[in-house]
Amino acid sequence: MTAKTPPSVADARAANQTAHFAASTAPVGETESLSSGNRLFIALQHVIPQHGISRLVHAATRSRAPWFKNLLVSTFMRGFRPDLSDAIETDPLAYESFNAFFTRALQPGARALPADPDQLACPVDGTVSQAGRIEDDGILQAKGHQYSLAALLADRREWVARFRGGHFATIYLAPYNYHRIHMATAGTLRETWYVPGRLFSVNRATVASVGSLFARNERVICCFEQEDLSHALVMVGALNVGSIETPWHGEITPGRPRSLCRVPPRPGAPSVVVARGDELGRFNMGSTVILLFPPGRIEWQADFQPGRVVRMGEPIGRLLRQRG
Repeated sequence: MTAKTPPSVADARAANQTAHFAASTAPVGETESLSSGNRLFIALQHVIPQHGISRLVHAATRSRAPWFKNLLVSTFMRGFRPDLSDAIETDPLAYESFNAFFTRALQPGARALPADPDQLACPVDGTVSQAGRIEDDGILQAKGHQYSLAALLADRREWVARFRGGHFATIYLAPYNYHRIHMATAGTLRETWYVPGRLFSVNRATVASVGSLFARNERVICCFEQEDLSHALVMVGALNVGSIETPWHGEITPGRPRSLCRVPPRPGAPSVVVARGDELGRFNMGSTVILLFPPGRIEWQADFQPGRVVRMGEPIGRLLRQRG
């Protein structure tokens, strides 16, 4: 099974996405200093009602009024030109709401999973922001900036201990990307936590300037086990991200008290035993995902580096089987 986008179109798309990522998320200081506009934008984020704005976006993107929905979709198509060739519905105006368009499903067989069951499948379409080792408790956010694993996981001590010194990958989803999130490897869902927080943008300037951004923003943490392997996927909210949801819990944000809490599966939810490649969540608007693995249990592919454009399902690393 292969994606239906012709190679020439896919190559051009990858080049455009790399350029977009370099312009919007690469660490400040590598190519240029912060502009006055970026400094103002960052300053404003500390005082604007981030959650109020995101609630307005949440309401607007769910409107089914044809004129308003079509205006949002048409404006988005002109501004971002997303590739709909592998979507189930390729007509952008056929969706019932902007949110349905934004979280559109792929056609069956649009993405192939790795043939080797020990290979890790990329969970999303996007661009690698950072990937590497967790240095004890430190995770690289951007050049010159680290944040704490314990802070990211809201001090869930059992899981912090499992991933300390392990491996992480941070993948940025641009607005034009496919916005459903899938399993990198099989697992049984053990815990889901909602962690309240801010909603800073995840653009280049903000990520490079706001310390511990991913551990400060609102997020949903899903922790999995499969035999003797643990892993976690963190869905990080951002400015204008209307909500985060999973198949087992429905919509987690917004709408619940903004306090740290464990989120139980809703009655009648699908099985929490999840195969590699199965859907595990979606951003209703886009942001960032962070994968976490224990030390000595995986290795990333050599080309899985910052700036790499990735597509859901492609191999990004390999499980390392422990010898008995």
